[in-house]
Order: sequence, then C-alpha cells, then structure tokens
Amino acid sequence: MNAREARHKLQVAATLLGTGMLAPTRPDKAARSLAALHRWGPTSAAAYLGAAIRHPDRTAIVDERGTLTFGEVQKRTNALARGLLQSGVGEGDGVAIMCRNHRGFIEATVACSKLGANALYLNTAFAGPQITDVVQHEDPVAVIYDEEFAELVDAAAASRKRFIAWTEPGSRHSESLLGEMCSSGQDSELEPPLEKGRVVILTSGTTGTPKGATRKQPDSIDPAASLFSKIPMRARETTVIAAPMFHSWGFAHFTLSLPLASTLVLHRRFDPEDTLRAVAQHRASVLVLVPVMLQRILDLGEEMIGRYDTSCLRVIALSGSALPGELATRAMDTFGDVLYNLYGSTEVAWATIATPKDLRAAPGTAGRAPMGTVVKLLDEHGQEARAGEPGRIFVGNEMVFDGYTGGGGKQIIDGLMSTGDVGRFDSAGRLFVEGRDDEMIVSGGENVFPREVEDLLADHPKIEEVAVIGVPDADFGQRLKAFVVLRDGERMSEQQVQAHVKANLARFKVPREVSFLKQLPRNATGKVLKRELSELGGAAPVS
Repeated sequence: MNAREARHKLQVAATLLGTGMLAPTRPDKAARSLAALHRWGPTSAAAYLGAAIRHPDRTAIVDERGTLTFGEVQKRTNALARGLLQSGVGEGDGVAIMCRNHRGFIEATVACSKLGANALYLNTAFAGPQITDVVQHEDPVAVIYDEEFAELVDAAAASRKRFIAWTEPGSRHSESLLGEMCSSGQDSELEPPLEKGRVVILTSGTTGTPKGATRKQPDSIDPAASLFSKIPMRARETTVIAAPMFHSWGFAHFTLSLPLASTLVLHRRFDPEDTLRAVAQHRASVLVLVPVMLQRILDLGEEMIGRYDTSCLRVIALSGSALPGELATRAMDTFGDVLYNLYGSTEVAWATIATPKDLRAAPGTAGRAPMGTVVKLLDEHGQEARAGEPGRIFVGNEMVFDGYTGGGGKQIIDGLMSTGDVGRFDSAGRLFVEGRDDEMIVSGGENVFPREVEDLLADHPKIEEVAVIGVPDADFGQRLKAFVVLRDGERMSEQQVQAHVKANLARFKVPREVSFLKQLPRNATGKVLKRELSELGGAAPVS
C-alpha cells in the first residue's frame, strides 16, 4: 500500500467513525456482525443480518402497514428468500421489481441479495408497452409488483413467475403474496451465494428508450464513506425517503441507510404535507427528495409549513434533476442551511455534492467532488478544458456502472466516464452543469446551452418553472423555445419573458418563442421530458 492509498484508508476510517456506525458494542455481537460481513460481503443481506444481531428490536421500517424491527425484517427476508427459491428463483436469475416505496420493495431487494439473484427495478410511471419491452429485453424469471400494476405488467409477466408485493384491503389474487411468504415461511438463516447478485437501475429515458444500467455490489463500504464525507448522515437516526426507490437516488439512500442501521420511513405516494408530517412525527434527521418535491413542499406556504416542527432535520438530500439556485436559497431560508445537492447519473453514480455553504455562496452550483472521486472537464480532443471554460464532464469513482445490459456504455477517457453533460468550474473549484452535451444548439453560429436560460427564468418571481429546448429554424439553423409555467395568479406575456432574458444575457440567447403551459411533463423522478416538449411543436399558449 503506497502513501496515497494509506491516506485514503485513514480518511475512510475517520469518516465512518464520525458517523457513529463504528460505535462500541458487546464483543459477542461485534464478532457475529463482522463474521456476517465477511461471509456475505457489503450487501443488503449482510447489513440486515448485522443490524438484527446488534439492534434486533430497533425499528427498521415504518410504512402504511405499520412498523418492522431489524430482527423481524431479517426473519421475513429469510422466509421470502426460501419461498422464492422453492418457486424456482435462484442464484444468477433476474427478478423484476415494480413497487412503490414500502416494505415489499425492501424485502424483495434483500431476499434477492440473499439468493444472489439480480434485481431489476421498473419505473412505476412506465406504461404497459414500456414495461413489456424492458422485461422482454432483460428476461427476468419472475416479476414482483404492487397490485395496482397488475394490468400494466400482465403482458410482460406472461410465462414468468408472479408475486404481489402490496395489495389493497379485500383483494383476491391467485398470484403468491409476498407478505404471506414473509410471515409464514421457514425463516432459518441461509448460506451466502457463490456470487453476489447485481442490481439493474433503468436510465430515466428522458431523451429516448430507458436502458438498463447494471452495477455490481461494492467490495467494501468505501463508497458509502465517500458520500458521508459530504453529507453528514449519522448512525441509528431516522430517514424519510420520499424520492422513488426504483430510481438511483432513492435506492442510494436505501443502501446508505444499511451500514448506519437507520430507521426508514416510507410512503407509497408523495404528498408534500404528509411528508412534513412524517418528518415531525418521527423526528427524522434526513429527508430525501428530488427537486420538484421540494418545490411542492415550499408551495404549501409559510403558514402550512410552520404547523410542523422540522427542526430535527439536519439533512435535506436532493438529486435526480437540476436544482435552480432560487429554489435552493428559498429552501434554506425556510428550513435552515441543511440542503445537500448531489449531481450524478445512473451510469457514474455520483460526481459532485453541493453543501449548504456551496449553495449559499453560489446558488445553482453542483458543488465539489467528494472523497475518492475525480471530476475533469475535457474538450473535444480529450484534453482538460482551460480554467473557466466549459467542457464535457468525466468522472471516476468506485461505483461507475459496468455497462448497459443491452451492450455498450458511456465514453471513457483515461479511466474516467462521461456523464453526458457539459459544465464549468468557477474560481473556487465549484462545478456548474450547463446542460446535456447533446442539448447544445447552434443558433446563427453561436453555441447556446438551454440550462443558462432556464436558470435565469426560474429565478423570476412570476415563474414557477421553465424548460428551454432548441427547435429547427430555416434562417438560423436552430432557435430557442421556452415553455413557461407561471405561479398562481401571475401573468406575463411572451415579450416580457424575452425582455427579461435580453436584459441579462446575450441577444442570441433570447428565446424566439415562448409557450405558457399549466405544467411541464415530468417523469416519476421529476426530470422534465424534453422530447414531449419537442412534440408539442407550436402548441398554443395556455393563459
């Protein structure tokens, strides 16, 4: 081990020690926990076994069904793994999971880990044909789904094993029910599989067909330490995960909670007031959101927000889509300087994290790379961009994906993987993401990234949200078109929007068209579906 590696290991140890996860425990429990980690590796199977040994009576999950302790989850997932095995699901098999945030999602995930099966997470906002295409391509042997999705998965699950994870009262279905398998099956401990199972997270599909991004289980807990070095999560606290767990951001916080033995509070559907109520009721220290969820919470207004004591929050963790600087500032003015914004992608996991200090100093920044992560901006020749100049964002860390399940991957230069975005560093080394590298438009010979225009308009007091795209233009090649959602009760004209941009940015960045919409089309994680905006074409303004 060289000096650099030794310093990194010391940083990892110091970071993990600071979380409290290495707190002293009874020698016999510590020995059994270490033995479990050695046998199973850093997997969800090992985490729940270790937590059940050290904290068997501590609450692990709170959802609409009630509470489960770590000891109960350990036994229930043993029983579920054995039940799946008896049904023909084994090591190396694929299992598609289409569940909202509830115990069934976690229990299915942990059971797959115990079997060494590969978990494929389906987007709950997918239409039937999308589900069918993905499942036929990935070819899992079984589908685990919530009852509400029965019709949507019907074609995809044909000739595959079916298991229902969540049912409504009075439901009658012939498929096996996860809850019954968990509660009535044989719950003795299992032997670890020869190979750890993989997880497949689908890309957002905002610009095309979703692709499966496969990622192996980590060989150590160093990746968790990397995020803990920027986001001050602590052991044995409570986390409300409102972001969907089928998405990489929600899933990341599920996995981060494991070594911390955190209590997870889950709701199947996001409601802004219910989320505040859950934070106050359970005295949560961490709230996991995507930016559009934060926007909806702030839209409740000061009076409604003030009804709930959220002083327990130390971290509001955001990712999944762009965070406008105005939204970040407003959130911190409301909840305190507890906002942390992660920039990354399904493929590279994480790149940078903006702390409250970063967001106060430079609203809209994506922050800096955490411990153990390298971020570089490269020009079209693969050379590092000059200081202050934009470049394609390339990232290196321990959790970059292994490639798309259908083949192919992201461009790699000198061991660093492309995020598909373009960004720039400011003088303090903070990253600003300017947009997708394929979203840059050339209008009248000038290069324009829509993100700069979007950020400017999002800060306007009359504008709720905005998206800007490039559309074909006979004279200029391409021109900018803005889709604007106004705040309730506000009015603006196309000319007023254009004048605001003209007063703050170069003339060639002024949108030549403005359409006013009631809302922007978004996917389940809050990303704007720009391909749908492109299809709107010359949509008539909505007053």
